Amino acid sequence: MKILFGVQGTGNGHISRSRELVRKLKEDGHDVEVIISGRKESELKEIEIFEPYRVMKGMTLVTRNGKMNYVETMFQLDLVRLMSDIVTLDTSGVDLIVTDFDPITSMVARTRNIPSVGFGHQYAFKYDIPVGPGTFFEKFVLLNFAPARYNAGLHWSSFNQPLFPPVIPATLYDHSSVTVIKKKILVYLPFEEVEDIVEFLGPFDEYVFFVYGKVHENRDDGHLHFREYSRKGFLDDLMECNGVVCNAGFELPGEALHLGKKLLLRPLDGQIEQQSNALGMVELGYGMAMDTLEGSVLAEWLQQPCREPLHYARTVDYISEWIGSGEWDELKKYTDAAWAEMS
Repeated sequence: MKILFGVQGTGNGHISRSRELVRKLKEDGHDVEVIISGRKESELKEIEIFEPYRVMKGMTLVTRNGKMNYVETMFQLDLVRLMSDIVTLDTSGVDLIVTDFDPITSMVARTRNIPSVGFGHQYAFKYDIPVGPGTFFEKFVLLNFAPARYNAGLHWSSFNQPLFPPVIPATLYDHSSVTVIKKKILVYLPFEEVEDIVEFLGPFDEYVFFVYGKVHENRDDGHLHFREYSRKGFLDDLMECNGVVCNAGFELPGEALHLGKKLLLRPLDGQIEQQSNALGMVELGYGMAMDTLEGSVLAEWLQQPCREPLHYARTVDYISEWIGSGEWDELKKYTDAAWAEMS
């Protein structure tokens, strides 16, 4: 099958899970061409698995100081370029479009009547799952930014809906030889300013914090260890740490739950997906959440024990099988099988 695969490049989570599914689809014999949008090519790292790929401007959601900025998001939108990319994209011979929240491939599928699969956490919001407070506009954007005909939604729990478990990097299924360092904490807060993170973590000098996010070089400052992005380094720190402090995205908390790490989430203000994730995390009893970088909450959380690993299934195996089967209306058969493997 010839598949056009669209990836929203704004966050590392989209790239991480799409990397795993693209690899599996290729292993299963599909011809996969990838479009990455929403991020400059110079900022993309470790994406060799996507070759052949093209980078397009697409649409980018802008944040400032830990909060969504919808005004700047609208100002940076280049509608002429977006429509040009949609109109000129060659889809000859394409049997299926898979979109991980990429608006270009989503729109191409709709305008050319090509079957499409929405792959990712955002597509779980088509179903009955915890949803945080938000405006009508925020909910509309979440559901209509990059819609698809069929939905491979992901979540940390099935919530008795036809959802798949999170996509876990292959590296994290073989971690038995890794020694967990009790007072090592992984911090990933890419929407926060570094000086705010330093003020937040500074008083807790009996712990060591490995901080990723707006960091452009490796440096150590006492108990604070700042690290520029490295996929291998990040996953190594994740396996060694005792807990994770992060924004309320989806991929990293899922990986932490898979490994049995305790979680403290700080949802991005004005972003209904992250607000919903924080709500769901607390409702499931899987972790804690805070509205701001609150030292008192961090102090309480640091005393919490870890939880048992959830050992999620190899989700991309089931999604690739579902895609290859052509039984796109038989989603529940494949989601049930993925959760059954986990249990």
